[in-house]
Amino acid sequence: MAAAAPSGSGSGHGARPAAPAQYLYSSIGDFDSEVKPLADRPDIAGVQVVVPWKALEPQKDQYDFSAVEEALGYLQARHKKLFVQVQDRFFSAPTRLPNYLLTDPVYAGGAAATTNESGLGPGEPGAVAAQWNPQVRGRFQSLLQALADRFDGRLAGVNLPETATQVDLGKDRSGYTDESYFRAELDNMAFGAKVFKRTQFIQYVNFWPGEWNNDHGYMEKTFRFAEAHGVGLGGPDVLPNRQAQMENSYPFFERYRGRLPMVAMAVQEPDFDYINPATGKPYTKEEFVDFGGRRLGADVLFWATAAPWLHRPAS
Repeated sequence: MAAAAPSGSGSGHGARPAAPAQYLYSSIGDFDSEVKPLADRPDIAGVQVVVPWKALEPQKDQYDFSAVEEALGYLQARHKKLFVQVQDRFFSAPTRLPNYLLTDPVYAGGAAATTNESGLGPGEPGAVAAQWNPQVRGRFQSLLQALADRFDGRLAGVNLPETATQVDLGKDRSGYTDESYFRAELDNMAFGAKVFKRTQFIQYVNFWPGEWNNDHGYMEKTFRFAEAHGVGLGGPDVLPNRQAQMENSYPFFERYRGRLPMVAMAVQEPDFDYINPATGKPYTKEEFVDFGGRRLGADVLFWATAAPWLHRPAS
């Protein structure tokens, strides 16, 4: 699939482009302030917006896609493309899940509290939708179906967030297990690929809870499953040669290069704070692009609007 114009799932896995297409990445709420000033750059092919579940479904079975429609119209007028990340997990308060999910007893709380440590240190408490509860997952898949009914073939891609999560087991009352979470995520992957026939469906995968270096086979099964079901894969961070990533998802991106319908990687805000172990300095744009494209096989890179190069004239 040509990265410069990713428009649908398709089945052809033709020659990859020499370099990934460059996209902006932003929350939907920052579209006007962060995206619009940069969207006309000739080196930007489009935008990925992150939209919380609650913003898309403010009340049960009442969907509000107006913000997505507005962003899509703005970009189409400029011959740019739109990806949407449907956010079901939050790395700090508030938990932007529909209220009914959190209050109706049928969903058993609807979410699990999370801790959010990273390579940069401890994080704030957050929450993840209890996708391992079939009732919760059914509601999420109803949202994906509604999005597909409206946007299939109109969006360049729809993706689900990273697989990494750290459920606070001391506080959990949702019945979470690593295995049930893994199976739920694969079920959502299969469902998304089924309902999005002309828009590429993508799952971010970086780490699996309870696993390191594929010691439970989760990572290998994910890539095999994605290849079999026509699901694109990607991840929230491009961190060249960083040991944690090199011992989890990155080797599989290299192994499956050219075998997936799309690879979409993000360079998000924290990535600019990491130090390249090879140079002792922060990563440069060129290092992100080279590693993301050449090593991970990325078709597209989603850049946080804080990326320093975006605030210099387009070359």
